[in-house]
Amino acid sequence: MAKENHWEHPAELVRNGASFRLCEHSGEGGGAVRGRLATTFRSLRVRNYRLFFLGQAVSVSGTWVQVVAQGWLVLDISHDSAVAVGVITALQQVPVLLFGAWGGVLADRWDKRRTLIVTQLVAAAASFALAALVFTDTATLPGVAVIVIITGLATVVDLPTRQIFVNEMVGDEDLINAVGLNSALFNATRIVGPAIAGALLVTVGSGWCFLVNGVSFLAVIAGMLAMRTDELRPAPLVARAKGQIREGLRYIAGHPELRANLVLMAITGTLAVNFPVVLPVLAKDTFHGDAGTYSLMTAAMGAGALVGALVVAGRKTIDERLLLLAAVGFGIGLCVSATAPTLGFLVPLLVATGVFNIMMFATSNTLLQLLASPEMRGRVLAVRIMTILGTTPVGAPIAGFVCARWGARWGLGIGGVATLVAAVVLWASIRGRAVPAGATSDELVSDPALA
Repeated sequence: MAKENHWEHPAELVRNGASFRLCEHSGEGGGAVRGRLATTFRSLRVRNYRLFFLGQAVSVSGTWVQVVAQGWLVLDISHDSAVAVGVITALQQVPVLLFGAWGGVLADRWDKRRTLIVTQLVAAAASFALAALVFTDTATLPGVAVIVIITGLATVVDLPTRQIFVNEMVGDEDLINAVGLNSALFNATRIVGPAIAGALLVTVGSGWCFLVNGVSFLAVIAGMLAMRTDELRPAPLVARAKGQIREGLRYIAGHPELRANLVLMAITGTLAVNFPVVLPVLAKDTFHGDAGTYSLMTAAMGAGALVGALVVAGRKTIDERLLLLAAVGFGIGLCVSATAPTLGFLVPLLVATGVFNIMMFATSNTLLQLLASPEMRGRVLAVRIMTILGTTPVGAPIAGFVCARWGARWGLGIGGVATLVAAVVLWASIRGRAVPAGATSDELVSDPALA
């Protein structure tokens, strides 16, 4: 039976009796800034990861274009119903809630590169279908609902597989950096994507937004096909067996550092991370804006999140105290943003909230990958995805109801209070056991098969 993971020295993470050392690339011969940049972006030296990174830059930008356009389309065809926005947003995550654990099992069993090609093709087809509905003026709430459920089914397998695949490209030595860069990329596109969406919505309409997103998936597929498969480092695939989901859940229950992390994600995923529901209503009803206002809000959070992701990617230490700090900052940011009197006050507050938001999620992701045993990695990450996205079918309608009944400010405020409560839960867990000291990127010890 695997020993419980723990840190015994600020420069060491010990797990399962095996270890490796991460070497910091300091950019010898260059100045401090050059060395810092070399460290922060070191994963891009790997050709396969560069192809993946560039494909994701295009694809995730397209995804944000669709997120903005989908919320606006639902508001339009539902005659400004915040509840409808919440329900449609929730339906996309229902498959994650119902089948997310199976997604983790399949991610452990199947070839990661081939699986990702299939999931990208399914997601592209769904986006093209949405575009067709809009172009033919046949978009209805039931039609949109069916398509977003199909997208959600692809997401069930895609997300845990994609996270594990990062390790197959960069190896153990650059995992922390690659996770941070993925978060930075995701949030950089939160600036680009909504800006593109805003321009398209006010000029040619939402149909072109969905078409752009469908085409963007082809960039990921092209990158996957161009990879040198002999340079990948695939972990052994887990053989099919009965009880693998239960086995994963028992593993999580037996490790308090994993359990507390996932409780934090569950609470914030349910009540705090409902921005596709809250922000459109905040833009339109509270600040009497248009699609451009909504895009500005989303881009502001994306700008802050980009900063937060780069902070995590460039850190030399990471532990649960950083996770706690980020959660507290995120909760306070949401509460203060809910009271902003004008759009001019709100935008910088959303930037700050975005910083702590992505610090919390990137730290959570990194800690879980570092602490989970290799054979449980897919299932642990799948549970994390379920606690964030799978709780949306519960949280999104609640957020929609709150916004419709009391206004979007309450939607933000309740999320902030919930996050602070979750931070208290995490703090109580840390108080009840030895808190691991910060593991450093200079001298981090971990399992050889870590992802």
